Formats: sequence, C-alpha cells, structure tokens
Amino acid sequence: MGILREDVIVISPAEKAEDSTVISVNCPDKTGLGCDLCRIILLFGLSIARGDFSTDGKWCYVVLWVVGKTNTRWDLLEERLLEVCPSYFSTSGIDYYQPANQQPKPLDVFLLKFWCSCDRKGLLNDVTRVLFELELTIKKVKVSTTPDGKVMDLFFITDTRELLHTKERQGQTILHLKTALGDILESCEIESAGPEITARAQGTSFLPSAITEDMFSLELPARYPCGLLASNPISITVDNTLSPSHTLIQVLCHDHKGLIYDIMRTLKDYNIQVSYGRFFANQKGGCEMDLFIVQADGKKIVDRNKQNALCSRLRMEVWRPLRLAVVSRGPDTELLVANPVELSGRGRPLVFHDITLALKNLNTQIFSVEIGRHMIHDREWEVYRILLDEGDGYPVPRNKIEEGVRKILMGWE
Repeated sequence: MGILREDVIVISPAEKAEDSTVISVNCPDKTGLGCDLCRIILLFGLSIARGDFSTDGKWCYVVLWVVGKTNTRWDLLEERLLEVCPSYFSTSGIDYYQPANQQPKPLDVFLLKFWCSCDRKGLLNDVTRVLFELELTIKKVKVSTTPDGKVMDLFFITDTRELLHTKERQGQTILHLKTALGDILESCEIESAGPEITARAQGTSFLPSAITEDMFSLELPARYPCGLLASNPISITVDNTLSPSHTLIQVLCHDHKGLIYDIMRTLKDYNIQVSYGRFFANQKGGCEMDLFIVQADGKKIVDRNKQNALCSRLRMEVWRPLRLAVVSRGPDTELLVANPVELSGRGRPLVFHDITLALKNLNTQIFSVEIGRHMIHDREWEVYRILLDEGDGYPVPRNKIEEGVRKILMGWE
C-alpha cells in the first residue's frame, strides 16, 4: 500500500511570530532518518524547539516544532526533506521501498573561480550567503590575497539541483555574485572540476601535532574553552529497566545550534535505531531528551562497555560538537575550526557561513582560507584554516575572536 507524496511531509506554518512551525514526517523507517531530517533543518537555518519520534521498525512518524528565519522557503524545505525519506516515486507520487543500503550517486564537483579588485569586510560571507541561497554546497575553498591587494577565490561546489553544467544555471550564479559583490568583481567563471584541477588547488595537508593533540582530543578537558558554559553540566544516563526491549538514553544539557543533529548523527554512526524519542528545549536554554533505542540486531544495549562508549561519545559530541582554536602561524594569527564528518561522508552544514559571519561582526578580514579533510584519531574531520588579516590597526584579541566565532557556531549570539 502506498502513501501519497503530499502526505509524507506536512508543514503547518506558525500563526504568530512567537509560535513554532510544525513539520510532520510520515514515511517508511531507516536507520539514520532522524539524523538526515535534522541535518536539513539545520541547513535551512532553523532550530528545533521540540520533537517527537516513533517507529515500529518499518514505519515512522516524526513531528518537529521549529523556529528560526521568517524568510524560510518552506516549499524548498519540504522538497529537500522528501528526498531523504525512504522513499517515494517522484513521477507517480506513490511510495515504494528501496534497499536500505542504496546510496545516492555523488554530485559532480565544479570550480567557481573569481577575482576581486580588493578585499572588503564581509566579502566571503556575502559569497557564502549567495551560494547557500542558490543551493550550491561548498566542498572546498582556496582563498588568497595578492601583494597588490587583489583577492582570488576558488570555490569547489556541488549543485543540489544538478544543473550547474548548464549555461543558464552558470549564468544565474554569476549574476547573483555580481549583484552581491558589485564593481569589485573583476572576473568570474565556472567549470567542471576534474581530479587534476582539484589536486592543483590542494593546500597543505599538514596540521601541527600540538594542534591536533589539543583540538582533537577525545577526552573531556579539565577547563572549559572560551565561550562554553561551565554552569550547565551534561548528564547522559542509560536505563534498561523501564522497557523490556529497549534501552533508554536520557540527555540533559544546555542547548546549542544543531543539538539534535549532533545526537542523531552519533547514533547513526553507531548504527543505532531510535524507536521512540522526545526532545524539549526550555526558554532558559536547557534541553531534555529521552531516546528508546535498539542496536542493529534489534536488541537493547546490555554490554557495559558498549554503554560507556556510547555515553562517552554522546557527552563529547553534545559538549564539543565543533573544535575551535586561535593560534600563531609564524607572525600571523590563524583561526582553526573543525567538525567531525559523518560516516556517510557529509560534513556539518553552514560552518563556513557562520565563521565568515562571525569574523564580519568582529570587523576582522580574512587573508587566506583552506578547507580540507583529515583523518585524526581514526575519525575524519573537516578542517577550516583561516589566516586572518589583522591590518595596520589594533587587532581584535584572540580570546575575543574565539568567543565570537564560537557563539555564532553554537547559536549563542
């Protein structure tokens, strides 16, 4: 029996500005569906204020109360949510099952290359905002400033709409960039990025060992980094007594941008199925989450070592979903931001957008950027290395840079 396409995702807009928009999802289940849904909601700049998840192992029903931007393109959000639901047949509108391990084909990568006559405050944030609005995903960036002050930007991007190979889509992208950047845009072109082009644009893959040991430690440090709230401890507990067939995970913590996504991606990477769950964020910034889960074999988690390993990982991902440091790079100052990559290969949404927005707010310009992926402690990380242009004026203190960037990334601004 099928389900009509329009019944899979139902979005009920908020009636008042202070109310939440309600998103209902009704579709076949799959491990990691909650992660995929929460990632898209995070990508659209929305926050989940409340959530309910339930499944019988074959069919699931999810309700999410979201708040955020007033200019959200709800029709586009619905379309993107539908794409991760398993699965509807787009031409007939009738649902059918697909193999659970079927992976979407990778999108073609294109090189967006442009020159600007000079740098200015917020230039990269304007570019990332344009690309986001056009549904172009940034995979890698190489930005450099020449001695005469010109800026060369190389953006390796993919197109969610899969149309960037067409002249019309390329022309639309260039036009939007010209509108955003104005007269300082000297030239702009888009071409398919083959392996040889990508290889030539690679920056250094070396990360100093002192940085990797401190930033990527899997242990909870004794002190709280700048901007983190020591007054909001994290509690993660396991209970196998309340259900004969499920393990209950209870999470109490301070809220941050993408919190449910961070929890759900961790469970997805562990191949854990959420049978029932609820989430609530209060107005004081605290969050409560109850998750009834089972392993891939359909059984509860009784092994103490597995319980401890899962709780430890969840605690780290909730407390420190992104790693951030401001360090010296020779005589200059470098901002490093890193986020774990899902086992599916997808990174965290909007990180570069938020970094550039924070630096714009701090009136700090960017001299060069490198984005790459590194295997550290048997995990893949997406690492952003931003060399700051401190100019001739009084530079922003490093602790203020770290605090300002962290607040935007965590949604605490």
